[in-house]
Amino acid sequence: MTNALRHSIVKTMGVCDMSSTIASERKIMITVGGATVRASLNDTDAAARIWNALPIDASANTWGDEIYFSIPVEVEEEDGRDVVDLGDLGYWPPGNAFCIFYGRTPLSRGDEIRPASPVTVIGRVDGSLAAFKQASPGDSVRIDRV
Repeated sequence: MTNALRHSIVKTMGVCDMSSTIASERKIMITVGGATVRASLNDTDAAARIWNALPIDASANTWGDEIYFSIPVEVEEEDGRDVVDLGDLGYWPPGNAFCIFYGRTPLSRGDEIRPASPVTVIGRVDGSLAAFKQASPGDSVRIDRV
């Protein structure tokens, strides 16, 4: 069920929407190289599918101040964003990739953070972003449920 449909049902029928409660319980740990950071997944369909696929092991790629890696999840773009916020986690449909945005990318203009193409924002880093600055291409990445 899409978020738009869920919110429409809630509004029309007065149904209690538990998605925000469930999403707030989707706490994850992201380990890149030797550093581990906590994060939270939101209530998008992409985030739910990623949650269901955990744990995920991958190899890091970097693009400016972004870490991305392919994951075993395939889902359509959902409310795609051309510009994201510092600390956002994204799902990039063209590469079936999980993205961690901790600064500017090569396409950024000014202080904005611009992905290669629109991403579905799937969550946020809860801790410090400093650990990601030490990441190198090929570093091992693991995402686990907390």
